[in-house]
Amino acid sequence: MSRATGGAAEVRIEEWRADDDATVERDVEMLGAVLHAVVHGGAGVSFIVPFTPGDARAFWRETVWPRVVAGTRRVLLARRDERIVGTVQLDLQTPPNQAHRAEVLKLLVHPDARRLGIARALMVRLEGLARSEGRTLLTLDTVTGAAGERLYLSLGYVRVGVIPGYARGSLTPALEAATFLYKTLDA
Repeated sequence: MSRATGGAAEVRIEEWRADDDATVERDVEMLGAVLHAVVHGGAGVSFIVPFTPGDARAFWRETVWPRVVAGTRRVLLARRDERIVGTVQLDLQTPPNQAHRAEVLKLLVHPDARRLGIARALMVRLEGLARSEGRTLLTLDTVTGAAGERLYLSLGYVRVGVIPGYARGSLTPALEAATFLYKTLDA
């Protein structure tokens, strides 16, 4: 578990693990709240409004948690006190000839917890997690010009290129460009 200081409360970075259904449901509720807030805040993270709290919870319960259980996805949580305020995912499901790489997915920080270093702390911990899985190449995409792009570049990710009109924005039918990046990790 990593610790970072964010404002008045300490932020803990930990891997999502649960031994019982009640813990999974509690975490799904909080992760759903983060995802719902981020989508309604305009982030381009695959979802568009209308997007209900139930839709957000269903994503975590039906899409992400089964992959965590199967071992094909690792999820980090940022907790401030006991509340989940951020998360990021490492997708390990790659073809046999790409077992050296992983994809970074869904770096999310609740709007109420931004500008506290949480996203950076999540990414640093994620890179360590990737190394522990034997992954030496991370790939990701992000909305061009958004704060995420600046963060990834500051962490040493390399911009490969931009695809215009890649995905619809969460609050508008306008298409947004996506920047694709990678980072090579020391083994």
